[in-house]
Amino acid sequence: MRMRKDFFNFGGQIVLVTGSSKGIGKGIASAFAAAGGSVAVHYHNDKQGVGNVFSEITADGGQAAAFRADLTHEDQVARLIAQVSDHFGRLDVLVNNTGQYDLLSPLIETSATEWDQIINANLRSTFLCTQAGARQMIAQGSGGAIINIASIEGIAPMPAHSHYDAAKAGVIMLTRSSAQELGPHGIRVNAISPGLIWREGIEENWPEGVERWRLAAPLKRLGTPEDVANACLFLASPAAGWISGINLVLDGGVSARPAF
Repeated sequence: MRMRKDFFNFGGQIVLVTGSSKGIGKGIASAFAAAGGSVAVHYHNDKQGVGNVFSEITADGGQAAAFRADLTHEDQVARLIAQVSDHFGRLDVLVNNTGQYDLLSPLIETSATEWDQIINANLRSTFLCTQAGARQMIAQGSGGAIINIASIEGIAPMPAHSHYDAAKAGVIMLTRSSAQELGPHGIRVNAISPGLIWREGIEENWPEGVERWRLAAPLKRLGTPEDVANACLFLASPAAGWISGINLVLDGGVSARPAF
C-alpha cells in the first residue's frame, strides 16, 4: 500500500484527457501534469487551444503530447488509444471529458439530427473511449481508472436540453455498468457531475443565470475547472482505491436544497 503522502503523486502514470483544449478539460490535464503524470491532451478542432495547453504544461516542466480525433468515430477512437499507448508505452487513467452543451432546442422542436448530434458527442464518445481504453488497460494487465464527466443535468433536467440531459443520464448509467463489468480486471470507473462551472465571459453573457446559481448554491459561488480537476485526482488516486461505480456530484450544495 502506498504511503498517504504519495496518494496524489502521479509520477509514472499515463493520463489521457479528452476534450482538453480549454475549460474543464484544460484544468484536468494541467492538474494531472502538475501532480507528475504524463498527459495526453486530446482535441478535435481546437488545435490552437490544445497547443496552448501543451505549451503551458511543458513550460512548467510537465510531460505532455497532443492528439487529434473525432471521438464519435470508432476507428478514430481506436487510433487515438493506440497512438497514446505507442507514444507513452501504456495508459493508466482515462478521463472522458469531451462533449457538446451549447445546442438549445425545445423537445417538440428538436430534430432527429440535433438529437443524434448531442447524443453522439456526449454519450457515444464516452462509450467508444471507455471500450477502447478498457481494452488497452486489460491488455496491460495492471488495471486502471476511468473517469466520466457527466453533469447534474443527468439527474435534474433543464428546459430545452432533453438531448443533453438524456445523454448525461446515459453517461451516469454507463459508468455504473462499466464499473460492474471492468472491476474484475482491476479497472475502476466513476463519474463526476459538475454544476455550473465558471468560464471566461459567463458573467457578461448570462448574468441572470449566474445570479440565480449563486442564490441557490449554499457555497454561494460557481464551480471552477480546478474543482473538477481536484475530484478527478482523487478518483484516479489510491485514496479512492475501493470506490467504483459512483457519481460524484460537484455543485456547491445546490442539490441539497429543499425541493419545495
